[in-house]
Amino acid sequence: MEIDGCPLPDDRRYDLEHDVWWQGDPGAGTARIGVTAVLASFAGPFRSLTFRPVEGTLATGRSVATVESVRYVGAVRLPVEATIVERNLELVRHPRGVNDDPYGSGWVVRVRPVRPDDPGRLLREAREVADLVRSRIRAQHVRCWPATPEVEVVEVGVECSAVLARLNEELGHREGGEALLLVTDDPTSPIEMVRWSDQTGHVVLAHRTEGSLYLFLVRKEVHPVPRRPRG
Repeated sequence: MEIDGCPLPDDRRYDLEHDVWWQGDPGAGTARIGVTAVLASFAGPFRSLTFRPVEGTLATGRSVATVESVRYVGAVRLPVEATIVERNLELVRHPRGVNDDPYGSGWVVRVRPVRPDDPGRLLREAREVADLVRSRIRAQHVRCWPATPEVEVVEVGVECSAVLARLNEELGHREGGEALLLVTDDPTSPIEMVRWSDQTGHVVLAHRTEGSLYLFLVRKEVHPVPRRPRG
């Protein structure tokens, strides 16, 4: 399922109070827990993930990790009473993994519930929380993208040539593989961005329109290959 561009997989259950998902491991009696794409998109690129040194049986709502971005600091909390059986230590080295793949490799902990029926009894399916997720997306002005932008470049009221000059300047400060979000009100930008991508070899991963604004998610390629010569 996808809601306003934000994925909400049907194959797991959700605790929106704590912004986490739960997915059972078939036949193992354990489950993975991670944060929702809505939270990951709202927070922006995570700069750190720190696991709490907690062991044994942990109560519902207990913090198992802390995630931090430039504009957000929050705890990852257990949706049911459980014990931790594994921590995703790769996230300590690469916290952006939570943003890049929140429902896959960005899982935070693997746990064993104290009461196996708690998840089915206490947590809700995607279809049951869809309206609440939609309301949260709109209230918090959340935008989910296929890659998390490192920075937002807003160029309103200027011609597209100036917009592209600013875009090129900002990309010059980025590492290969990083993405940025360009926001402009120039009505020629959809055509110009296709031309720009062909000329530079950098990729427009996604674009959308919000009112009079045009939004483009751009990724800087490590080895850009232009598809059309400049001029």
